[in-house]
Amino acid sequence: MAKPKKQPRPKAAAPKGFRDYFGAEVTRRRDMLETIAKVYHLYGFDALETPAVETVEALGKFLPDVDRPNEGVFAWQEDDTGSGADWLALRYDMTAPLARVAAQYRNDLPSPYRRYAMGPVWRNEKPGPGRFRQFYQCDADTVGAPSVAADAEICAMLCDVLEAVGIARGDYVVRVNNRKVLEGVLEAANLPKDSGDERTEWQRGVVLRTIDKHDRLGDAGVLALLTEGRTDESGDHTEGAQIGGDQVQLILGFVNGRQANAEETIQRLGLLVEGSATGASGVEELRTISNLLTAQGYGPDRIVIDPSVVRGLGYYTGPVYEAELTFEITDEKGRPRQFGSVAGGGRYDDLVKRFTGQEVPATGVSIGVDRLLAALEAKGATEGDERGPVIVTVMDRDRMADYQAMVSDLRRAGIRAEVYLGNPKNFGNQLKYADKRNSPIAVIQGADEAERGVVQIKDLDLGAKLAASVTHEEWKDQPAQFECARADMVAEIEKRLARDT
Repeated sequence: MAKPKKQPRPKAAAPKGFRDYFGAEVTRRRDMLETIAKVYHLYGFDALETPAVETVEALGKFLPDVDRPNEGVFAWQEDDTGSGADWLALRYDMTAPLARVAAQYRNDLPSPYRRYAMGPVWRNEKPGPGRFRQFYQCDADTVGAPSVAADAEICAMLCDVLEAVGIARGDYVVRVNNRKVLEGVLEAANLPKDSGDERTEWQRGVVLRTIDKHDRLGDAGVLALLTEGRTDESGDHTEGAQIGGDQVQLILGFVNGRQANAEETIQRLGLLVEGSATGASGVEELRTISNLLTAQGYGPDRIVIDPSVVRGLGYYTGPVYEAELTFEITDEKGRPRQFGSVAGGGRYDDLVKRFTGQEVPATGVSIGVDRLLAALEAKGATEGDERGPVIVTVMDRDRMADYQAMVSDLRRAGIRAEVYLGNPKNFGNQLKYADKRNSPIAVIQGADEAERGVVQIKDLDLGAKLAASVTHEEWKDQPAQFECARADMVAEIEKRLARDT
């Protein structure tokens, strides 16, 4: 009889596109979320938590095909209700769940409804360097406010959030545009929305995608894609929109429409959309936003009108905004570059309409928390490894109750502490453990110290400084290990910890 095949051991690796986060990383994210939440709360927004799972129908952008929903979400079909079972999916953003909530509870929620939401989202996309399938978002939205004063408020709040988490003024800019202005330009270029002409619709799609690439390709790349097409460095050719010279100049004039100040930019955009009621409406909305922000003290050092901002081409219906970090970092090849966008949003007046049949105005912003954390790290604005707990070492197994009493005293004083719970036989291993935990202090009490009512306090932080220092003059009056009365242990440790904060 053949032996049963041995089951292979599972591979100890996170799924592709996912990663694990450890102590200091988790703590930094938690602290950032708390900081952002305080700003959102200050502005009058209430917290909302929705399930990680929504129906695919509610998510809206993705519908089931024969076997599973289209690429982009992690989805599955309920298997307990037969062929009519719902498709479910992990949320891919925080906005689609908000639209569902706004529709489901529309008779109970205040109008406007102002909410913020924080948590992980999941996207079934091809992972790459720095691009994961699970990441955190931190959103704030106002549902039911038609006035662009709501958009101006979001932009101001975004500035306050960036400064609260440690991005200095001058190291970021919030860029504002309006999709209505873009629609006006396309109308003036004879590429209107819903024209019904197949070629026009195709050209319009190429033009929209091209405008969205202006910051990466520049005028030359945009010009090529608007006309005959572009061949990139790898030899891949992208077909151009093949539009005429007047149309090209109008679109290039739009993406380069930013002038010396907001008023000049707005005047320039007004000329470009002349004859388009939609475009003129967008220009007036930009003027209102600019005036509201100026009145609140948010000038061009923080917020600018910039026509090159496009964002979600089929999603936004009015003002759009994007927070860009302007300081330089070094990429993986050692080349200097700006960090780029960390947040964005805009007005989306059609999303709730999917559920209610009635237009419900809404606007909001989403902050990429992981990107913002990476930006602070690149700028050197995050602290090093998180300080670990004070370690109470174990010199005598039979006196574990005494050691536990020590950590209890430390914890009651608000000091993070733990007893070493590994094999205490080798004292050197206990100190190695403390080093791995990044512990600032170790407490030692053997039988002799216990009899005399004292403890040894080993200042691990100071010991590391002494070991790295050429001369010990700076620290000679602070020994790295000293003895104190057991009754004074907490006070002495508090004193040492306060030195390093």
